[in-house]
Amino acid sequence: MKRSTLLLHLRRHGCVLKREGAAHSLWTNRSTGATEAVPRHSEISNNLARKICRGLGIPEIGK
Repeated sequence: MKRSTLLLHLRRHGCVLKREGAAHSLWTNRSTGATEAVPRHSEISNNLARKICRGLGIPEIGK
């Protein structure tokens, strides 16, 4: 999936960008305080996207 699609999903569920790193961006869920790293690749595997959503405590994409 495209990185932009994942970031839009994160924003819609209350997540915000915490900081930019060299190869990853750190995103935080404001309601739970959970933080996950999102790689800066243009394509992100569906398994990794599901893992990021689970780690942040938001619904998976498409559910």
